[in-house]
Amino acid sequence: GKPAIYHCVSRVVGSQFLLGSEEREHFVKLMRAYERFCQVRVLTFCVMSNHFHILLEVPAAPEDRGASWTDEEFLAHLGTLYGPDRMAELRWELEHYREQGNDQAAEAMRGRFFARMWDLSAFMKPLKQRFTQWFNRKHGRKGYLWGERFKSSLVEDGHAARRVAAYIDLNPVRAGIVKDPKDYRWCG
Repeated sequence: GKPAIYHCVSRVVGSQFLLGSEEREHFVKLMRAYERFCQVRVLTFCVMSNHFHILLEVPAAPEDRGASWTDEEFLAHLGTLYGPDRMAELRWELEHYREQGNDQAAEAMRGRFFARMWDLSAFMKPLKQRFTQWFNRKHGRKGYLWGERFKSSLVEDGHAARRVAAYIDLNPVRAGIVKDPKDYRWCG
C-alpha cells in the first residue's frame, strides 16, 4: 500500500545534444499528461539537452484496479490524455458494448486502460515513444532517439529521496547553465 519512489534516467542515443527549448517544452508537456493519466506523481525532474531525470512516486494500485469508477469517470479520465476525436471513438465503443449488454467486452476495454495506470513502465514507455514520434516528425528523421531502455533505481522516501531530488535539480548548475536551479525552466 505504500508508494514506491523511483529515480528514472534516459539518454539520447550517442549522448547527442538534440533537445532544444521547444523539445524540452514538449517533453515536459507529455510528461505531465502521462503523469495525470497513469495516476503517478512527478516529485521533480530535469530535462537537459541530451538526457532527462525524473523522480517519480508510483502509488500502489487500488485493490479494485479502477473497477469502482463509473463509465463517466473513466471517460473523463481518458480525456486527460486523448483529444476529442479519439475520445468520441472511445465513448462510442464503450456505449456500444453497454447497449449490446456486453458488459464483459466493456470491462475488458476498461481493463486495458486501467492496466496502464499505477505502473512505472506504463508511464515511461509511452512517454519516450510519443516524444520520439513527435521529435522524428518535427525533424524529418527516423529511428531511435533514446540510447537504451530507461534506467530506474528504487529510492527510499525521506532523506534519500531529498538527496536524489537535489541531485536532479542541480543538473543545470553542475553543467554551468545556471547558478540557481530555480532559473532553469525545465526542472522541478
